[in-house]
Amino acid sequence: MMDGMERRDQLLTVQELAEYLAVPVATVYQWRYRKEGPPGFRVGKHLRYRWSEVETWIESQLREQASMTVTER
Repeated sequence: MMDGMERRDQLLTVQELAEYLAVPVATVYQWRYRKEGPPGFRVGKHLRYRWSEVETWIESQLREQASMTVTER
């Protein structure tokens, strides 16, 4: 089992990210093309995502949704 620091340093593949977020792989690629998803980078020809940046992106999505909910009231 990974401790917190090891997980934060882990690099995710597109497939792993899609599985974690429960979205199709094509959605991850669309987000990247539209610059809407978590920031990724290339390692040679392979696309990778830092776990810490995925967590930051998820938190920003949650804050955005929360602010939209408050605004709608």
